[in-house]
Amino acid sequence: MATALTPENREKLKQISTASVTTALFKRGLRNTYIQGPQLINPNAPRLVGEAYTLRYIPSREDLDPLTVFEDRSHPQRKGVEEIPEGHVMVIDARGDRTAASAGNILVTRMMVRGAAGVVTDGGFRDSGEIGALNFAAYHVGPSAPTNLIKHRAIGLNEPIACGGVGVYPGDIMMGDADGVVCIPAHLANEIAAEVFEMTVYEDFVEAQVLKGQSTFGLYPATDPQTKIDFAAWRKQQKR
Repeated sequence: MATALTPENREKLKQISTASVTTALFKRGLRNTYIQGPQLINPNAPRLVGEAYTLRYIPSREDLDPLTVFEDRSHPQRKGVEEIPEGHVMVIDARGDRTAASAGNILVTRMMVRGAAGVVTDGGFRDSGEIGALNFAAYHVGPSAPTNLIKHRAIGLNEPIACGGVGVYPGDIMMGDADGVVCIPAHLANEIAAEVFEMTVYEDFVEAQVLKGQSTFGLYPATDPQTKIDFAAWRKQQKR
Protein backbone atom coordinates (compact mmCIF):
# COMPACT_ATOMS: atom_id res chain seq x y z
CA MET A 1 0.00 0.00 0.00
CA ALA A 2 1.34 3.44 -0.93
CA THR A 3 2.46 5.72 1.87
CA ALA A 4 0.45 8.93 2.05
CA LEU A 5 2.23 12.08 0.91
CA THR A 6 3.42 13.91 4.01
CA PRO A 7 2.54 17.59 4.51
CA GLU A 8 6.25 18.44 4.43
CA ASN A 9 6.78 16.71 1.09
CA ARG A 10 3.58 18.20 -0.32
CA GLU A 11 5.10 21.62 0.32
CA LYS A 12 8.41 20.55 -1.23
CA LEU A 13 6.61 19.53 -4.41
CA LYS A 14 5.26 23.07 -4.67
CA GLN A 15 8.81 24.41 -4.79
CA ILE A 16 10.34 22.19 -7.46
CA SER A 17 9.89 21.77 -11.21
CA THR A 18 8.22 19.16 -13.34
CA ALA A 19 11.44 19.03 -15.37
CA SER A 20 13.45 17.92 -12.33
CA VAL A 21 10.75 15.44 -11.30
CA THR A 22 10.74 13.78 -14.72
CA THR A 23 14.52 13.36 -14.42
CA ALA A 24 14.20 11.75 -11.00
CA LEU A 25 11.51 9.40 -12.32
CA PHE A 26 13.67 8.56 -15.35
CA LYS A 27 16.46 7.50 -12.96
CA ARG A 28 13.98 4.94 -11.64
CA GLY A 29 13.14 3.69 -15.12
CA LEU A 30 9.90 5.67 -15.59
CA ARG A 31 9.96 7.41 -18.97
CA ASN A 32 6.30 8.22 -19.62
CA THR A 33 5.07 10.42 -16.78
CA TYR A 34 4.67 13.86 -18.40
CA ILE A 35 1.11 14.47 -19.59
CA GLN A 36 1.37 15.63 -23.19
CA GLY A 37 -0.82 18.54 -24.24
CA PRO A 38 -2.45 20.25 -21.24
CA GLN A 39 -1.15 23.70 -20.34
CA LEU A 40 -1.93 26.04 -17.46
CA ILE A 41 -4.68 28.56 -18.25
CA ASN A 42 -3.89 31.11 -15.53
CA PRO A 43 -0.10 31.59 -15.21
CA ASN A 44 -0.61 33.18 -11.79
CA ALA A 45 -2.55 30.25 -10.32
CA PRO A 46 -1.19 28.36 -7.31
CA ARG A 47 1.13 25.44 -7.99
CA LEU A 48 -0.64 22.19 -8.68
CA VAL A 49 0.01 19.37 -6.21
CA GLY A 50 -2.58 16.80 -5.20
CA GLU A 51 -3.85 13.25 -5.41
CA ALA A 52 -5.50 12.19 -8.66
CA TYR A 53 -9.28 11.81 -8.69
CA THR A 54 -10.17 10.61 -12.15
CA LEU A 55 -13.01 11.00 -14.64
CA ARG A 56 -13.18 8.97 -17.85
CA TYR A 57 -15.04 9.88 -21.03
CA ILE A 58 -15.88 7.64 -23.97
CA PRO A 59 -17.42 8.88 -27.24
CA SER A 60 -20.98 10.04 -26.72
CA ARG A 61 -24.00 8.57 -28.45
CA GLU A 62 -27.05 10.59 -29.42
CA ASP A 63 -29.62 8.23 -27.93
CA LEU A 64 -27.83 8.10 -24.57
CA ASP A 65 -26.58 11.65 -24.11
CA PRO A 66 -29.34 14.26 -24.34
CA LEU A 67 -29.08 17.39 -22.19
CA THR A 68 -31.40 15.77 -19.64
CA VAL A 69 -28.60 13.44 -18.43
CA PHE A 70 -27.35 16.31 -16.29
CA GLU A 71 -30.52 16.04 -14.19
CA ASP A 72 -29.27 12.68 -12.92
CA ARG A 73 -27.33 13.18 -9.69
CA SER A 74 -25.39 9.99 -10.37
CA HIS A 75 -24.01 11.37 -13.64
CA PRO A 76 -20.23 10.76 -13.24
CA GLN A 77 -19.14 14.26 -14.21
CA ARG A 78 -21.57 16.01 -11.86
CA LYS A 79 -21.10 13.41 -9.11
CA GLY A 80 -17.33 13.78 -9.32
CA VAL A 81 -17.47 17.55 -9.02
CA GLU A 82 -19.53 17.19 -5.83
CA GLU A 83 -17.44 14.38 -4.32
CA ILE A 84 -13.82 15.13 -5.18
CA PRO A 85 -11.93 15.18 -1.86
CA GLU A 86 -10.24 18.35 -0.65
CA GLY A 87 -6.69 18.69 -1.94
CA HIS A 88 -7.25 16.30 -4.85
CA VAL A 89 -6.90 16.97 -8.57
CA MET A 90 -9.62 16.10 -11.06
CA VAL A 91 -7.85 14.35 -13.95
CA ILE A 92 -10.03 13.91 -17.04
CA ASP A 93 -9.54 11.37 -19.79
CA ALA A 94 -11.01 13.11 -22.84
CA ARG A 95 -9.15 10.83 -25.27
CA GLY A 96 -7.16 13.85 -26.46
CA ASP A 97 -10.31 15.27 -28.07
CA ARG A 98 -10.80 19.02 -27.54
CA THR A 99 -13.63 19.40 -30.05
CA ALA A 100 -16.12 19.47 -27.16
CA ALA A 101 -15.58 20.77 -23.64
CA SER A 102 -14.48 18.56 -20.75
CA ALA A 103 -16.19 21.01 -18.36
CA GLY A 104 -16.92 24.71 -17.97
CA ASN A 105 -16.49 27.57 -15.55
CA ILE A 106 -19.35 26.69 -13.18
CA LEU A 107 -18.13 23.15 -12.52
CA VAL A 108 -14.49 24.24 -12.25
CA THR A 109 -15.49 27.00 -9.83
CA ARG A 110 -17.46 24.49 -7.77
CA MET A 111 -14.40 22.25 -7.44
CA MET A 112 -12.27 25.23 -6.45
CA VAL A 113 -14.75 26.32 -3.77
CA ARG A 114 -14.90 22.77 -2.41
CA GLY A 115 -11.12 22.78 -1.91
CA ALA A 116 -9.85 20.77 -4.87
CA ALA A 117 -6.22 21.45 -5.79
CA GLY A 118 -6.82 21.68 -9.52
CA VAL A 119 -8.15 20.10 -12.70
CA VAL A 120 -6.36 18.59 -15.70
CA THR A 121 -7.81 17.43 -19.02
CA ASP A 122 -6.27 16.28 -22.28
CA GLY A 123 -9.26 17.95 -23.94
CA GLY A 124 -10.54 21.51 -23.66
CA PHE A 125 -12.64 23.69 -21.36
CA ARG A 126 -15.45 26.02 -22.32
CA ASP A 127 -15.58 29.42 -20.61
CA SER A 128 -11.80 29.39 -20.67
CA GLY A 129 -11.59 33.14 -20.11
CA GLU A 130 -13.55 32.87 -16.88
CA ILE A 131 -11.56 29.81 -15.77
CA GLY A 132 -8.37 31.71 -16.50
CA ALA A 133 -9.47 34.44 -14.09
CA LEU A 134 -9.82 31.96 -11.21
CA ASN A 135 -7.07 31.54 -8.62
CA PHE A 136 -7.06 27.84 -9.46
CA ALA A 137 -4.72 25.47 -11.27
CA ALA A 138 -6.61 24.42 -14.41
CA TYR A 139 -4.83 22.74 -17.33
CA HIS A 140 -6.27 22.02 -20.77
CA VAL A 141 -5.17 21.64 -24.39
CA GLY A 142 -7.18 24.63 -25.58
CA PRO A 143 -10.58 26.35 -25.47
CA SER A 144 -13.65 24.45 -26.62
CA ALA A 145 -17.11 26.01 -26.60
CA PRO A 146 -19.39 23.00 -27.40
CA THR A 147 -20.94 21.13 -24.49
CA ASN A 148 -19.22 17.87 -23.60
CA LEU A 149 -22.29 15.82 -24.59
CA ILE A 150 -21.57 16.46 -28.26
CA LYS A 151 -18.48 14.25 -28.08
CA HIS A 152 -18.03 12.89 -24.54
CA ARG A 153 -20.00 10.44 -22.41
CA ALA A 154 -18.88 10.42 -18.74
CA ILE A 155 -18.61 6.73 -17.97
CA GLY A 156 -16.13 6.13 -15.14
CA LEU A 157 -15.20 7.85 -11.91
CA ASN A 158 -12.04 7.34 -9.86
CA GLU A 159 -10.65 4.45 -11.86
CA PRO A 160 -7.42 4.09 -13.89
CA ILE A 161 -7.44 6.33 -16.95
CA ALA A 162 -5.23 7.66 -19.73
CA CYS A 163 -4.57 11.40 -19.85
CA GLY A 164 -2.23 12.88 -22.41
CA GLY A 165 -0.78 9.47 -23.13
CA VAL A 166 0.01 8.70 -19.50
CA GLY A 167 -1.59 6.07 -17.30
CA VAL A 168 -3.03 7.77 -14.22
CA TYR A 169 -4.25 5.79 -11.23
CA PRO A 170 -6.44 7.21 -8.44
CA GLY A 171 -4.19 8.52 -5.68
CA ASP A 172 -1.18 9.18 -7.91
CA ILE A 173 0.33 12.58 -7.19
CA MET A 174 -0.27 15.16 -9.89
CA MET A 175 2.21 18.02 -9.96
CA GLY A 176 2.04 20.97 -12.31
CA ASP A 177 3.95 24.12 -13.14
CA ALA A 178 4.37 26.41 -16.16
CA ASP A 179 5.76 23.50 -18.23
CA GLY A 180 2.72 21.27 -17.69
CA VAL A 181 1.78 18.32 -15.50
CA VAL A 182 3.64 15.21 -14.37
CA CYS A 183 2.12 12.13 -12.76
CA ILE A 184 4.13 10.71 -9.85
CA PRO A 185 3.25 7.14 -8.83
CA ALA A 186 1.87 7.35 -5.31
CA HIS A 187 4.40 4.95 -3.78
CA LEU A 188 7.30 7.10 -5.01
CA ALA A 189 5.95 10.54 -4.15
CA ASN A 190 7.65 11.06 -0.79
CA GLU A 191 11.11 9.99 -1.93
CA ILE A 192 10.81 11.95 -5.19
CA ALA A 193 9.79 15.10 -3.29
CA ALA A 194 12.72 14.85 -0.88
CA GLU A 195 15.29 14.00 -3.57
CA VAL A 196 14.21 16.63 -6.07
CA PHE A 197 14.02 19.35 -3.42
CA GLU A 198 17.71 18.73 -2.71
CA MET A 199 18.41 18.68 -6.44
CA THR A 200 16.63 22.01 -6.83
CA VAL A 201 18.68 23.65 -4.08
CA TYR A 202 21.85 22.55 -5.87
CA GLU A 203 20.57 23.81 -9.22
CA ASP A 204 19.88 27.20 -7.63
CA PHE A 205 23.55 27.25 -6.61
CA VAL A 206 24.57 26.24 -10.14
CA GLU A 207 22.51 29.04 -11.66
CA ALA A 208 24.11 31.57 -9.32
CA GLN A 209 27.58 30.42 -10.34
CA VAL A 210 26.76 30.41 -14.06
CA LEU A 211 25.45 33.96 -13.79
CA LYS A 212 28.86 34.89 -12.37
CA GLY A 213 30.51 33.46 -15.48
CA GLN A 214 31.55 30.02 -14.24
CA SER A 215 31.75 27.14 -16.72
CA THR A 216 29.34 24.23 -16.32
CA PHE A 217 32.23 21.74 -16.53
CA GLY A 218 32.81 20.29 -13.08
CA LEU A 219 29.82 22.23 -11.82
CA TYR A 220 26.89 20.57 -13.55
CA PRO A 221 27.20 17.72 -12.72
CA ALA A 222 29.37 18.28 -9.67
CA THR A 223 32.49 16.30 -10.66
CA ASP A 224 34.97 18.84 -9.29
CA PRO A 225 35.63 18.29 -5.53
CA GLN A 226 35.91 22.06 -5.04
CA THR A 227 32.36 22.45 -6.31
CA LYS A 228 31.02 20.42 -3.40
CA ILE A 229 32.98 22.52 -0.94
CA ASP A 230 31.71 25.74 -2.50
CA PHE A 231 28.13 24.44 -2.51
CA ALA A 232 28.26 23.53 1.18
CA ALA A 233 29.48 27.03 2.02
CA TRP A 234 26.84 28.65 -0.22
CA ARG A 235 24.05 26.58 1.29
CA LYS A 236 25.09 27.44 4.83
CA GLN A 237 25.03 31.11 3.88
CA GLN A 238 21.60 30.71 2.28
CA LYS A 239 20.30 28.78 5.33
CA ARG A 240 18.63 26.18 3.13
